[in-house]
Parts: sequence; structure tokens; C-alpha cells
Amino acid sequence: MPWRRRIEPFTRPFVHAAFRLTRGMTLGVRGLVTDSQGRVLLIEHTYLPGWYMPGGGVERGEIAEQSLARELVEEAGVRLTARPRLVSFHSNDLRHPGDHVLIYRVEAWEPCEATSRGEIHALDWFAPDALPEGVTASTRRRIEEALGGAEADPLW
Repeated sequence: MPWRRRIEPFTRPFVHAAFRLTRGMTLGVRGLVTDSQGRVLLIEHTYLPGWYMPGGGVERGEIAEQSLARELVEEAGVRLTARPRLVSFHSNDLRHPGDHVLIYRVEAWEPCEATSRGEIHALDWFAPDALPEGVTASTRRRIEEALGGAEADPLW
């Protein structure tokens, strides 16, 4: 298990407190990146267990699409070649009070070198009906909503 994942439960309260002081409400973005075979791109962080869609926090001065574009390059080596489509908006209040997450569908992209060092443990492509063991429940629901046509749950 990566060392960052072992210390994350202890550091989470401090990180969230810093976010609340510097951001007030927090906003995150996740990209549902699909390839020509209809597979979805998922990542596993070094500091959290489970598989997630790539993404992260919207920084002060960024618009959400800029944050998504930055995070996709950093974490996954994916460069947008057209605007992504916003598919849903969720409150993550149960895990992090004041946090919200936007889900974007990413179909137009090209590969590039990922710029993040030490943050991503694994990255892989999966058929939507064959997601890996350990995919987070929220990630699974967002994929089912976006690709299966179900109504999006407002809660993360």
C-alpha cells in the first residue's frame, strides 16, 4: 500500500480544514473519459483506496472546464481537443461539508504525457459493465447515470 494512502485518514481533517478556510465552498470536477471502444478511464490514487474518474479541485481563478483540462493532463495524460459536456452536479456534503462535484463527459481528447508525479498509483480502461473491484460506489453510480441514462442523484 502506498505510504500516502496509509497517512490519508490522519491528514484528511487538516486538509479539509485548510480548504474550508481558503475556499469556503469547494468545487471539484471529474471527467468521464471514454475511448473508441466505449471503455471508461479510471485512476487509483496513491493516497486514497479505490478507483475514480480523473479530476480534482477547482482552484481560485479557474473555471470548472479549465480545472478539468488541467487535472486530466496531470493525472491521466489526457488533453481535451473539444469542450467536454457537463452531465451532472452533485453535493458531496456527507463526506466533506460544502463540497460539490461536477461530472463532465469527455469524448474528444488526445493522449499526452501525464504531469503529476507521485499522485497516481494506477490508470486503466474498463468496460462500463466490467468495472474493477474497488471502484468507489459514487464512481460506479456516476458512470451508470451518464452512460445508462438514469436520472442523476444530487448526492455524491
